[in-house]
Amino acid sequence: MSLFISDAWAQGAPAAGQEASWLSFIPLILIFVVFYFLLMRPQIKRAKEHKKMVEALSKNDEVVTSGGVLGRITKIDESFLILEVAEGVRIKVQKTAVSSLLPKGSLKEEH
Repeated sequence: MSLFISDAWAQGAPAAGQEASWLSFIPLILIFVVFYFLLMRPQIKRAKEHKKMVEALSKNDEVVTSGGVLGRITKIDESFLILEVAEGVRIKVQKTAVSSLLPKGSLKEEH
């Protein structure tokens, strides 16, 4: 019967237990470092830039909201601002809803 089943031979135990446990964490650490630099760091940078842009908003700035509404700022409060989207049409939005600042003169008056 030994033709189909091989004999089991005893093997030596691993030599260094402390070193083997430390080396097993290296792939986990590398995954975290890659995750940080590829995903977390750019997102944190983008959030800082958005916060800086929102804090710098002033009256008569032309902006786009996250919903795609274009307008000119007519009034700014603590956390809200009033946008004039057309002549005589004003809406109130949160400051954080502003997604980007347009160059001056982007919104043109229709006649």
